[in-house]
Amino acid sequence: MLILGASVFLLAAYNGNFWRTFFSATGGLGLSQLPLHLGSFALLVLLFNACLNLINFRLIVKPVLVVLFMATSATYYFMNEYGTAIDKSMIQNLLETDVHEAFELLNWKLILTIGLLGIVPSVLVCRAQVRFCAGKRGLVLQAANIGGSLLAAAILLFLFFKSLAPALREHRELRYLLAPTNYIQAINGYVKQKRAQALVVAPLGMDATRHAGASGNSRRSVTLIVVGETARAANFSLNGYARVTNPELARQPDLLNFTDVQSCGTATAVSVPCVFSSLGRENYADDKAHAQEGLLDVLSHAGFGVLWRDNNSGCKGACDRVQYEDLSACAGGECDDERLLDGLPELIRNARKDLVIVLHQKGSHGPAYWKRAPAAFQRFGPVCRTNQLESCSRESIVAAYDNSILYTDHVLNQAIELLKASGEKEQVNTAMLYFSDHGESLGEHNLYLHGAPYVISPLEQRAVPFMLWLSEGFRSRYEIDQRCLTARTGQPFSHDNVFHSVLGMHRIATAVYNPGLDIVGPCTHEA
Repeated sequence: MLILGASVFLLAAYNGNFWRTFFSATGGLGLSQLPLHLGSFALLVLLFNACLNLINFRLIVKPVLVVLFMATSATYYFMNEYGTAIDKSMIQNLLETDVHEAFELLNWKLILTIGLLGIVPSVLVCRAQVRFCAGKRGLVLQAANIGGSLLAAAILLFLFFKSLAPALREHRELRYLLAPTNYIQAINGYVKQKRAQALVVAPLGMDATRHAGASGNSRRSVTLIVVGETARAANFSLNGYARVTNPELARQPDLLNFTDVQSCGTATAVSVPCVFSSLGRENYADDKAHAQEGLLDVLSHAGFGVLWRDNNSGCKGACDRVQYEDLSACAGGECDDERLLDGLPELIRNARKDLVIVLHQKGSHGPAYWKRAPAAFQRFGPVCRTNQLESCSRESIVAAYDNSILYTDHVLNQAIELLKASGEKEQVNTAMLYFSDHGESLGEHNLYLHGAPYVISPLEQRAVPFMLWLSEGFRSRYEIDQRCLTARTGQPFSHDNVFHSVLGMHRIATAVYNPGLDIVGPCTHEA
């Protein structure tokens, strides 16, 4: 009875999002649909009952149920509050985030939810007087319970299969909404992924060489690759957004803004290693990416000095074999992204070879959007100043987010001006490439934040900004046609293009380079 009651409670108390989606997928609420909905509930209760009976032993069952109630109550909060779906990448994003980002998600409503839906049922389970049948009789009864539950579930599935099959096939998001199976499967997938990672990293692009004309130029080149965080293309005024969020970049005459770019993933833990790998989204897997070198290694093989400067939660393996600087710790908490520019003129001046420097922003990471912009850039309002987004109007959430984009605009413009000044003073050719790792949901379809399974993710979490600025000297050295590139800014691209475009814009020849994915390549004089 304890197991049966727990099965009913798990399905009824924690799965509001699942049932709402399921009801919508099967024709909505109504008397005609009532048998299907009651039968589906009974089917899932029977399956949960069968699974939980596998651990229905005296010293095991109560601790397992307590863990399930505590974990599922926390999962329920995030799914209900932000419209989050749970898959392997979401678990990866959670486990690989930094402490500051994790604390931003804590609030009293989360604690209250865990108290009511986690601690209270756990106490009741611990206090329950459970009688276990001993010996063979107990095992026989347990086997009969499991077998009977599975048989009854099979009968219900047969009866309702015609109605269930189309709904499950067309609404694949249901598997990511059913707790606790969603996070159990996700954790299992994440653990398998980590165990499968190779201990030895395979070399990549060891044959990388630079074009004779490029390598023979007397002026060094310095390229900044700015990796944005949680910036979505829809809120950039350069892309047509009504609110002026890019006033400074709009005045940069040679800036190329690409308007149709898709991310590799919907979370940093996926997108960052993916964009710096040669795999592309369709072939990407975390274990594959960690088993071989990436873009920064190929640049090193070609003779570039490579540096990663971080104001976020690390490079997720993309910079493991190059110089790394963590700039995320400041007095009083997190650092503003302008800190990434500190000391860059000196680095450029003291370098003795071509440089590629990656700047990893804090960007627009939520839900504490108001923290992502200094006071001077809090121009839009009213602003939501809490991580409990349900207590804010959507307008105030968007205003706080837009202020973070306004600050990113300033940081990028400052980076370009720094490159211009260094170009003149140090006689170097300079360039900047900017793209965000993924986008963000700000209430569309009742979704917030990011990390949705890619197959069901909304466009807001996948459409990202992408910009390229090349100094006149850089274009001359690498024989790049600016007008040709301008004509390509409206074409569809993705993170898959970054690896090959960085190689192409530096005229690096290697067997791993794919000219078909190079944005810049068709606009060189050689092409």
